[in-house]
Amino acid sequence: MAAARLQASLLTRDKNMKITFLGGGNMAAALIGGLIEKGFSAGELQAVDLSAESRERLAARFGVRAVEALDDAALACDVLVLAVKPQQMKAALAPLAGRLGKQIVISIAAGLRLADIGRWLGGYTQLVRCMPNTPALIGAGVTGLYADPSVDEAGREAAGRVLSAVGSIVWIADEARMDAVTAVSGSGPAYVFHFIESLEAAGRALGFDEQQARRFALDTTLGAARLAVASEESPAVLRERVTSKGGTTQAALESLAASGWHDAMLAAVAAAEARGRELGDQLGKD
Repeated sequence: MAAARLQASLLTRDKNMKITFLGGGNMAAALIGGLIEKGFSAGELQAVDLSAESRERLAARFGVRAVEALDDAALACDVLVLAVKPQQMKAALAPLAGRLGKQIVISIAAGLRLADIGRWLGGYTQLVRCMPNTPALIGAGVTGLYADPSVDEAGREAAGRVLSAVGSIVWIADEARMDAVTAVSGSGPAYVFHFIESLEAAGRALGFDEQQARRFALDTTLGAARLAVASEESPAVLRERVTSKGGTTQAALESLAASGWHDAMLAAVAAAEARGRELGDQLGKD
């Protein structure tokens, strides 16, 4: 029944897809808010969370049904979004083993592999793994997604509709690349925040007060990113256009190059990817 309803809702492109969130933290709240903003009815969305405070917040903010434990109503969904912490996932899924029908199960838990999630669910395979990033909290995220081969096009579209409510989506053909997604875009906002911190510190070192330095750093970063998004040129070409021969920008870029900044960034992202693989191994042990 759930599979037929899911297929029908996707074919008609309506907003009647029933979605349950297991976990009601910040990312779940962002997705719920994004879905409602996209036209989904609060009555089609549910959340399950042990915290009374989280349940009350979700119910008050979005008008969704929020309950303490998975009941039959919560399981009567087309899509189940796993939004609990990776370390808590195995215990959270134990009551679900053998109870799922044809729901598309979407995991937003960093590091957890579908084989382990499926095993904890008793051999379930209608699974999608994804990695949203924190700008999703303001509807400006990017999410990499990988679907188990058993998930059909309707299931992939359902997952895409959920995650596109908070930003852009990119489908990945090989689950092994999800650690790279985490390293580049999942951890990526921290790299940008660190750059903003550094640019702000440089402004203060040159005599600006804290407010002025932060405004220069924030608006310069935001404006450059918007320009890169709007332009048909690559970031490399845009950089070259800002860099006059013998000018101030060239002096700065030469200093960055001499410090090994480019190689340091490559090494940092590689370290994040390696750590992602290690965490996947650790989380999937049991």
